Amino acid sequence: MKKLWDISPPIHAASPVFPGDTAYNQQWVASISPGCPVNVSAITLSPHVGAHADAPLHYDPQGAAIGAVELQAFIGPCRVIHAIGCGPLVRPEHLAHALGDSPPGRSQGESAPAGDSDPRSGGAWGLNPLPPRVLVRVYECMPQDRFDTALPAFAPETVALLADRGVVLIGIDSASIDPAESKALESHQTIRRRGLRVLENLLLDDVPEGDYELIALPLKLTTADASPVRAVLREL
Repeated sequence: MKKLWDISPPIHAASPVFPGDTAYNQQWVASISPGCPVNVSAITLSPHVGAHADAPLHYDPQGAAIGAVELQAFIGPCRVIHAIGCGPLVRPEHLAHALGDSPPGRSQGESAPAGDSDPRSGGAWGLNPLPPRVLVRVYECMPQDRFDTALPAFAPETVALLADRGVVLIGIDSASIDPAESKALESHQTIRRRGLRVLENLLLDDVPEGDYELIALPLKLTTADASPVRAVLREL
């Protein structure tokens, strides 16, 4: 059986949320008792709690709700790239070692030296075509007990570069592809213009760099601006 990596952080009442957003809350509306055969809960939460997919509606007033977004982008081959310690923005140079844009070899945040025979990557970086999905790990350990106001995000030129390379989905283990204080949301606007899909709040702490199959399907929420996902990686 192929190995699975669960890249979804646990969701509970203490899960961090963007300041002012709706935290997870659960109440029991029925409990097993002599007169009731089941437990039934009711939950309230922002769709941006935990691992989630943003819909175009989140950053475009005329954009599609998550239930109308095609699913193809959320399942299929992907590449995990480490940019640990990149600073406030993931810039093209932080990903170059895994895009074939520089000679293969160990670099900042990279786990595999040139000539590595890891079956997920198929050898040194640059020997395999770039898959259409790219997940970027920016944390050594993703903060799961607090919201990181200094969260690392994507530089918009990095998003544009990946789109130019045929990428249809980007993901990150921070809470947003834009800085927490941003009002322009330049990276979100870049994915709007280029038609990319996005996953945020992934848990990539235990995932080596390499190529995998991504499965991270959003719920068919017909009017929502985002959806939680149960994101997993499966070895190829």
